[in-house]
Amino acid sequence: MLAGLLFIIPAAFFLYGMVRDRRRLSNAIWLGITLLMLLLLLAEAGRDNPVVSLPLLLAFMLAVLGLLLLPLALLANGMVMVRREGRSLGNLLSLLAGLALLGEMVYFFWGIGQPNDWIRGSAIGLFLVSAYIAFLFVSLLLYSVIYGRTGRRSGFDGIVVLGAGLNGSRVPPLLASRLDRALRLYRRDQEAGRSPVIVVSGGQGADEEVSEAFAMRQYLMDREVPEDDIVLEDQATTTDENLRYSKELLAERGLNGRVVAVTNNYHVFRTAVLSRKQGLRLQVIGAPTAWYFVPSAFLREFVALLVRNPVVHGLACAVLMAGGLALTQLS
Repeated sequence: MLAGLLFIIPAAFFLYGMVRDRRRLSNAIWLGITLLMLLLLLAEAGRDNPVVSLPLLLAFMLAVLGLLLLPLALLANGMVMVRREGRSLGNLLSLLAGLALLGEMVYFFWGIGQPNDWIRGSAIGLFLVSAYIAFLFVSLLLYSVIYGRTGRRSGFDGIVVLGAGLNGSRVPPLLASRLDRALRLYRRDQEAGRSPVIVVSGGQGADEEVSEAFAMRQYLMDREVPEDDIVLEDQATTTDENLRYSKELLAERGLNGRVVAVTNNYHVFRTAVLSRKQGLRLQVIGAPTAWYFVPSAFLREFVALLVRNPVVHGLACAVLMAGGLALTQLS
């Protein structure tokens, strides 16, 4: 009974948040709570029912195996990132995360068997902190996928393409994927009789020969997009500025209707959260990203979301406490 209530309540909050605004960060946490409580509900139902308990046991074993293999997967991805993208801090994230997870596991399995209470306590505490972070990470990852696969796909007045770095004056593959996604949206709306404009947004970095917006406009014009349908925004240096300056340019042209921002899939949900904080009414759609780039990129997004939204920590802590209470009641 208790497990059922603990499942229904967060599920209701999740559905309410989705209906009210899909860009709410709390939606990700309510999704995580709902799934956690669902597992508890299934565990209770499977006590005397092998039809439920056996698949649940198999899923648990697969999850444990995945957890044990995760550090190795992150280490392998980190080495691929360094080889292909260089040794910047952002590119080292998956390698560092893999080393941290591996170290935490070794310390936990060593420390849990030690007679010293301080060592044993620190091993358990480190494990709980890791579980807390894992809960947040999985919740945000799953909800990012849900957000990216739902919502409107046509009927826009403005299409904002967020900039990324250039190779001198050339559009690299990461930025090209955003522009190609925007092109598909633009042509789909044109075929439906609409006349959207494309805002290309991005300033000029110290190592770039031209602004990102200038190179993006040329990329689109080379693909037969009329210059009159392209709006240049060449001052932004952050995602916040990309969104704010682009929206202002659209408003100056009287385009206050449906607007979509295009970025890469790993960046979609954080962009959506930023747009909500700015009070902007727009949707965010993702473009494909090279497989090896996604783990490090999403880790970077995860850290940025937590740093800028500390309220998530309090909500997540309350969730884990509720889960612990439920487990106590069910045992």
